[in-house]
Amino acid sequence: MKKHSSKFTTNQICSIALFMALVCVSTLFFKVPIPLGYAHLGNGFIFLASVFLGNPGGILCAGIGSALADMFGGWYAWIIPTLIIKCVMGGMISLIAFDKNTKAKVRSAKTAVAVLVGTVIMVLGYFVAGSFLEGSIVAGAAQIPGLVGEGIVGIILFYILGIALEKAGAYKLLQKHQ
Repeated sequence: MKKHSSKFTTNQICSIALFMALVCVSTLFFKVPIPLGYAHLGNGFIFLASVFLGNPGGILCAGIGSALADMFGGWYAWIIPTLIIKCVMGGMISLIAFDKNTKAKVRSAKTAVAVLVGTVIMVLGYFVAGSFLEGSIVAGAAQIPGLVGEGIVGIILFYILGIALEKAGAYKLLQKHQ
């Protein structure tokens, strides 16, 4: 019986750690207040990590990077909801968009669908979590416009950086040894 190895390569570990840090820092330091929290640039890096690394990298970067930002930022009640929401978000984006055999990843219909689905998951997830944490559907709904704006900004950031990274050949470096 062949034993399955679940070891990550050094390149995968470094890529995941880099994107996890980028998600955390871009979430912590570039934010605009919205009801129940803040909008930030972290989603753009979640999209990049999920599209370029696939799973489990997309799940780890999105969930842990975002949860760390909540922890370091003092949003303790949101750590677990964020971990769950962002893990699902990163996982679904990777599931839809990731294909290590495709070179033009950013500018594809699959990727466009993936980032839209990821944004919808994020908005709905935080609506449900906000409604639960605040005990009010109205409070949860109050953050939807800000979350949609956050998602749009993340998509724009993703396309700007993603196209630049593809042109620079970064996709090949991230996929090496996967």
